[in-house]
Amino acid sequence: MTPFAIALVAGVLALVLSILLPYLVRPLLVRLGIMDVPNERSSHERPVLRGLGLAVLIAMGAAGGFAVVAQHTGAGDTRLLLTVVVGSFAAGLLGFAEDLWGLSVGVRSVLLLVIALTSAVAILVLAGPGLPLWGALLLAIYAVLFISSYINVANFMDGLNGISGFHGVIAGLTFAAAGWFLGLPWLLAAGLVLAAGFGGFLPWNLTKPGAFLGDVGSYLLGGATAITSFAALVAGVPLLATIGPMVIYFGDVAVTLVKRVRAGRRWDEPHKEHTYQRIQQLGYSHVQASAMTAGATLATSLLGLGSVFTSTAGAIALFGAGLAVLVLYLLLPRLLPRRG
Repeated sequence: MTPFAIALVAGVLALVLSILLPYLVRPLLVRLGIMDVPNERSSHERPVLRGLGLAVLIAMGAAGGFAVVAQHTGAGDTRLLLTVVVGSFAAGLLGFAEDLWGLSVGVRSVLLLVIALTSAVAILVLAGPGLPLWGALLLAIYAVLFISSYINVANFMDGLNGISGFHGVIAGLTFAAAGWFLGLPWLLAAGLVLAAGFGGFLPWNLTKPGAFLGDVGSYLLGGATAITSFAALVAGVPLLATIGPMVIYFGDVAVTLVKRVRAGRRWDEPHKEHTYQRIQQLGYSHVQASAMTAGATLATSLLGLGSVFTSTAGAIALFGAGLAVLVLYLLLPRLLPRRG
């Protein structure tokens, strides 16, 4: 098989496993008693089984492992794919530990930084653009902050049915498209596995009685998206194409936290003040609110992909358009009519 055919098979494998594995994982989660009990941050009203992201983690790990072995040529891009797969899996495992036992903020933060640092160093060693030492150090610091923070961001944004599944599909397809356009089979494979893994979870999340990803799923989503994004950047993908899927999530979390701090409230206590939550509080269903967030993410993702084909001036225009989409999204709670 060609590298691109291998990427397609890996995506199909991730989709099939993500759809089927919950049948095996659900009984385990029930025995472990991993339930999501509503609190001040929750947008649901009754306890719901969570931790089904374990099935997505296994599916993506197996499919990603297949792609690494099948594409193995000893070249750097295959090792990049391996780094993405291992780093994403480690993030998911940390989330599963949080689901099972709960971890202190200190322990969780240290482990997040370790995952981010290890992934960043591996990516820079394998595909670094020949920067001087000081440049490599600055890029490594950026990567550690970028990856660790986005794992937290994805966790903060996992509050409505469908929102994380939609995000994983859009982010994965964006990376896959960039890999296709730029002839990077490893990125095509990583993107398709990400999209298919979370796409296969959606039916379980959106149908009754429903189930949640849990921290294992949201950490996996954040880790896979951020590590793939940074690896793509180092491999030469334009910056806007690598961050397009992340603009709305970063913007929603950043603006919400700034508002809370300015209002004198603790930034880390449970709340329902994110833009996507305020949309849902207007009377829109989970799927409707999640779809609006996903629509904004799709728009910024497509704008980012446009930078693959444009000059610097075009990229600046696309950046401005992406900021306009973000501002419009943040204003939706004021612009939308209340329902019910």
